[in-house]
Amino acid sequence: MQSKSTEITVGIFVAVGIAALFVLAMKVSNFTEFNDEEGYQVVAEFENIGGLKVRSPVTMAGVRVGRVSDISLSSETYNAKVTLTLYGKFNTIPTDTAASIYTAGLLGEQYIGLEAGAEDDYLQQDDIIDLTQPALVLEKMIGQFLFSKTEGE
Repeated sequence: MQSKSTEITVGIFVAVGIAALFVLAMKVSNFTEFNDEEGYQVVAEFENIGGLKVRSPVTMAGVRVGRVSDISLSSETYNAKVTLTLYGKFNTIPTDTAASIYTAGLLGEQYIGLEAGAEDDYLQQDDIIDLTQPALVLEKMIGQFLFSKTEGE
């Protein structure tokens, strides 16, 4: 009897451990949002998106207002064309909103941050965000710094 209860306890412990690893994997892989909340899509073009990925968060004032749903290359401008799906409850975002690519922490994932403008009109399906700021690429910044130091000597 003692052996059977030990086996049951170990089995429960292993099952809880596997469930915890599954939850951790879902958190890390950014699949925690299983809901496909209805919303509307807008497009922003960036010169450089760095390591931005599909399903990256879109935030405004630190609040998640959507996610990146598609990334492609514009055949006219050769810029990165990023499609953002904004949640339907955030339907009062001004049309002159600016989009920037930020990094969460020093080595964290990249996300898009929106900064509201002052227009009275609001973004709607298939609108284009004109004011964009590309991702800061660390290698490019270091190269510019080193070039400016050698130029100054």
